[in-house]
Parts: sequence; C-alpha cells; structure tokens
Amino acid sequence: MDKFYSIYLLSLLAFACFFQVYSSSCPVLECWFMLDKAGGGLAGAPKREKSLFYIQRDAHSHRAEPQRSPPDINPERIYPVSDPAATLCHKSLNPPRGSVEKPQCEINSFVPQAASLKWTEPLTESALSPVYLQADWLSVAYQGLHAQLGGATILRAPTGSKENNVVLSVSSKTLSVTSRLGEPVLLDCGFWADPSSPLSGTGFAVEWRYQFRGSGRLVLAYDGKTDRVTETREGEATLDFEALQEKGNASLILREAEVRHSGTYICTVYLPYLLAQVAVELEIIEPPSLTLQPSPLALVVPGQALSVQCDASGFAPLSLELSWEFQGADGKRRPLGSGSVTGHRQAWDGTYSQSSRLELHTSQLDLGKGGELMCVAVHPGGTARASVNLSVIGFSSPSIEDSMAMVGVALLIFGLIKVVWWTVSGSGSADADKLDQKDK
Repeated sequence: MDKFYSIYLLSLLAFACFFQVYSSSCPVLECWFMLDKAGGGLAGAPKREKSLFYIQRDAHSHRAEPQRSPPDINPERIYPVSDPAATLCHKSLNPPRGSVEKPQCEINSFVPQAASLKWTEPLTESALSPVYLQADWLSVAYQGLHAQLGGATILRAPTGSKENNVVLSVSSKTLSVTSRLGEPVLLDCGFWADPSSPLSGTGFAVEWRYQFRGSGRLVLAYDGKTDRVTETREGEATLDFEALQEKGNASLILREAEVRHSGTYICTVYLPYLLAQVAVELEIIEPPSLTLQPSPLALVVPGQALSVQCDASGFAPLSLELSWEFQGADGKRRPLGSGSVTGHRQAWDGTYSQSSRLELHTSQLDLGKGGELMCVAVHPGGTARASVNLSVIGFSSPSIEDSMAMVGVALLIFGLIKVVWWTVSGSGSADADKLDQKDK
C-alpha cells in the first residue's frame, strides 16, 4: 500500500513540475527592430532588423536555457524577456506552425523622460531622475492575429545585460468595437506595472484621447496618485475607478453611444518617466428606417405612369445603396434600378437621410395584374426593405391561361350554336313535310 502511495505522490510531483514548466513558457515572438531611416531626413525607407523575443514568465528560467541564434538573425537582436503578467504570452501572438499570417511586432529604442501634463506632474514632483533609469530601454508595439490583442510594452535591461524585464504593459483585447445608437460602450484597456520597480510605487496616470480625420480632443484624464479626475471633456465618459486601482482596468465607459463618438480612442498609461499606449477603433453603426410615399398606392391601369418615393432616415455611417425591385404574383423578383437618388442630409443627432424617387411607366413594363413594389437599402448595419402592393386593373395583354380560357369559351359557344342550329333545322324540315302531305 505504501508503495502505491509513493508512486501516487511522485506522479503528482512530476505533473506539478511539468505544469509549472509548461505554464511558465511562452511563444517565441518575431519582431522588427526599427532603425534610423537610410540616409536620414525624410527620404528613404526605414531600416529594420529581424529580431526574436524569447519570453518567459519567470526571470530565472533564461539562465538555465541559453538561447540559440537562428542563422538569419543577428545574435544582438535576440532578447530574453521576463513577463510575469504573461501579456506577451497571449495565444494570438503564437501563430500555428507554418502559418503565413503572423502577428505584428515592432521594437524601438526608448528614452525615459518626464511628461509635462497637468495630470502627470505629481508623478515626478521630486524632479530627480532615479539611478534606476540608467539602463537600456525598449518600447515594443504589437498586434495579435485577427486583432484579438494589441498594445505596447516597455522593457528594461541593466546596462551591459541582455536580460529584459517588462516594467509597464498596456493592452486591449478589443481593438475594434461597433455599437448601435444609444447603447453603452466599453472600450477595453488594461495595464500592468512591475511591482518590484521603484517607478510603480509612486503612482500612475491614465489618459484617453479621441482622434478622427486629423482632429482630436481630450476625453478624460485621471491622476492615480491623488485618485481624482483632473480633466474631462465628455460628460458621458467615465472609468471604473475601483477596478482601475485594484486591477489596472483602465477601460473607458461611454454611457450612451452617439454618432460623434465614432473614431480612434487612445489609452495612455503613465508611470514616472514612462508611458505606453494602445489605440481602439469605435464605429457607431445604425441601420436606416424606410418609408414609402404614397402608401398605399392607388389602383393603376395599363399605360399609366406612377411615381413612388423611398425615404431612408436615421442611419450612420453615410454609406448607403438604394434600389428598387418588383415581385410579381409568380414570386419572381425583377430589379428596377436605383431611381433618382438625392444627396445625403444630416440631422441634428449626426445621423443621415437619403431619398430615391422611382418613375414607373406601366406601358414599358409587363406588370401583369400587379405585385409587390420594394425599396431595398444596403447599409453596413444590414439590409432593410420596405414594400407596398401594386394593383393593375383594366385591359392588358392576356396571359396564356386567359387565352386558353377564351378558346374554351369560344368552343363552348360554337357548340351551343351548332346544337341550336341542328334543332331549328330539324323542326323546320318536319313542318315542311307535313305541309306537303296536306297538299296532296
């Protein structure tokens, strides 16, 4: 019994060791180290060198496993990285073997410096640069497969060492967000700061900025050292301050989405002399509402011209395609074109409207006895349809069924006429015979 118990304990120990080793390992991340442009100035393409990050959660594991240099990579561009938060271990940064699509990763040299902003000034009140800053610093920007993760990381290596440690990491798991009008919106942003770093013990600051087509504005700024919002330009924007202080959750909350909220939002996290940021795209998509005029349609006779208007309103963005279709009694649809389309009109809430007028000439179309006239609106928010019944009365070219019915009626009438004629002819002959007999 003791033997089986010992084997059981050894199995558990082996599994625990395996799990620890496996869980502490992360994928090798391929990056590009960005150098100065060839020739300097504005001319010339930027130079870059292929680099590798050997990432581990445990800082001591690199010493036990010396990294080998692939033949196509400069040994100076191979970096062992310790990431206790495992942000760089995300599955989207580890493509399947042989995959053509790979994550995006870019490395730049980084120079720590104080930020001259009102909400970051308390972080560097002493105006003294700590000895801790005398090291080699790198900034890494990355984006995982299918935009599942994106962000930036600040790495520090002691002078003369290749052992890099993550000091600050800012990331988002939703780089692209869509929302309907009036709905609450959450723009994800989280950060991690190395608790062993002397820079993380003096507070932090968070800033959200908005950019759209070259213009921008400050949305919200928070001073984590004094625990207060120092600037806000959006009354409906806020943070979960408890989650921010306890878990590093810097996600921006928009209580009610509006059209003007579409754009790029940049989440920046500041430590003393350090910063990292991530951009999140927000698009407000609202499908159109369709109305037809006149509705219902008056009865139409063959040869009559008919004018129908389709109004699309309350949609965003302004990309919209309007067209017309006719569906006959047989269920078949026939395209009628886009009609005469007006320009876009913008309402007070930022939504758009557009109209299409269709001039329908029944003399040029075989509408039969009528059917369903439809306005179709194709929009990024979906395809909308509005329909109205169209009834055609009066004379029109007969259908095959009508022609066969008329032939049948004609044959029936012809048969009745023949029967009557035979009857009349037969009785007339009988009367004539009786008269001849009387004369004799």
